[in-house]
Amino acid sequence: MLLRLLVPRLRPYRPLLALLVALQLVQTLSSLALPTLNAGVIDQGVLRGDTDRVLGGGATMIAVTLLQAAAAAAATYTGARIAMGVARDLRSEVFRRVQDFSARERGRFGAASLITRTTNDVQQIQTFAVLVLTMLVAAPLLCFGGIVMALRQDVPLALVLLFFMPVMAGAVGAVVLRMRPLFRGMQERVDRANRVLREQITGVRVVRAFVRDRHERKRFAAANDDLLSVGLRAGRLQALMFPTVLIVWQLTTVALVYVGAGRIDTGDLQPGGLVAFLGYQLQISMSVMMVLFMLMHMPRAEAGAERVREVLATESSVVPPKEPVKPLDPQGRLEVRSADFRYPGAEEPVLKDVGLIARPGETTAIIGSTGSGKSTLLGLVPRLFDATGGEVLVDGVDVRRLDPELMARTVGLVPQKPYLFSGTVATNLRYGRPDATDEELWHALDVAQAADFVRELDDGLDAPVSQGGTNFSGGQRQRLAIARVLVARPRLYLFDDSFSALDPRTDARLRAALREETADATVVIVAQRVSTVRGADRIVVLDRGRNVGTGTHTTLMADNPTYREIVLSQLTEEEAA
Repeated sequence: MLLRLLVPRLRPYRPLLALLVALQLVQTLSSLALPTLNAGVIDQGVLRGDTDRVLGGGATMIAVTLLQAAAAAAATYTGARIAMGVARDLRSEVFRRVQDFSARERGRFGAASLITRTTNDVQQIQTFAVLVLTMLVAAPLLCFGGIVMALRQDVPLALVLLFFMPVMAGAVGAVVLRMRPLFRGMQERVDRANRVLREQITGVRVVRAFVRDRHERKRFAAANDDLLSVGLRAGRLQALMFPTVLIVWQLTTVALVYVGAGRIDTGDLQPGGLVAFLGYQLQISMSVMMVLFMLMHMPRAEAGAERVREVLATESSVVPPKEPVKPLDPQGRLEVRSADFRYPGAEEPVLKDVGLIARPGETTAIIGSTGSGKSTLLGLVPRLFDATGGEVLVDGVDVRRLDPELMARTVGLVPQKPYLFSGTVATNLRYGRPDATDEELWHALDVAQAADFVRELDDGLDAPVSQGGTNFSGGQRQRLAIARVLVARPRLYLFDDSFSALDPRTDARLRAALREETADATVVIVAQRVSTVRGADRIVVLDRGRNVGTGTHTTLMADNPTYREIVLSQLTEEEAA
């Protein structure tokens, strides 16, 4: 899984990869030459008392060492640059995929998990990629090159070395196999800790209102301790790896010195040859340590790769049209024909055979009890998710065939939970139309009944907005979200319970101003308040996902028991009349 994720994304960096391989070849060959040069200095210089040979050999070794250091530094830089480029591309790819997800896919993964996959999981892959790229050529060449050079020095000693290598590989392999499921569990527990922390930060007011601080601390501590427990188990296994390698390496050194001393005593081996052999043994051990270091990071990177791959392999249920309809004179007429919507695996559909028509110059309201499918019906229009049956048409064209940019210009949605982005009031208002002038922004704020509190801010339109707009009240966020849609000037306005946080007086003023501002456009309002919908040209009543009535307030009060029940739960008979 890890290689399948990395290899295709390394192709754009082929020139840098070729340079990296060349640098690592120079680095490795220089390293392999040093023990042989050292053996020559000892046998032909030190033992014979040849000072010139010692100085000449030493100068050569210094030059080779400098070449090795330069090649190693350049290879490390190049490998890190490639790895960071791959991580950047992977993060962008995951981000684009998440942006294409419908509400269904986002709900399946969850916001906390998607954030972890885009950041922490990709970071684990990047760390592993740096290790692989900086050691990819060096480790195998050092290992096999060291074995070849060791065989040239003395075959019996090389057999001792070959005996200990499978022992080391087996010990390391056993530890790595046990680490892989633990690292997968670590990433899942990071998700859980992120989710709990995100909920506590977002819902801090609710926590304090119900004095649940101690409960939430315990809840986070449980998630944190669970992550700690898995991390400690993985850490214990990691802690075993280096001592295991060092013990095997030391035993190998002892065995080599013991056997080598006997061969020197019989005259079959020169002292310089034993020193060179120990140098090659160190290089072989170093290559094993390099591979070990990669293997330590591989389980966690592989777990991250599986989770990232899961996101990339998930196709959005909202697919852009292959041949989108672009030439369209937007009028804003909306028609829903026998629309159904069912979540995957759900026993009952959320919407069943729902139909409505909303025309330009008219206001259509949708009302119903909680869970009747009002917001889901509205979400079908801008394709937050697609209908599983029936059709949703804007200006006579199925929304699944409309060009997304044309859809964005035609349809403006104010969601049930308005969200503001970090920046300023002006940047938020210009989100749908970046070229809007300040005069247009103030006009939209006037219509949305938000101009007064924005003028009171120290910087007016340039006043800062925190992430999510948390430095504004719920009603202020709703009015700013309405102003943002008004700036975009769509032909079809969708208000999803967008007046719920407003007091009745502000609600009435806002609806009166909206009626004048959107006189030529199509307006669809989802609301719980009867006072918000009673003046609509057409009211659609939903009950358990079905359209149980359509008409004006007067006709529905007379003929529709569901609507009458909703009205009388909020108003008296005289007020309703």
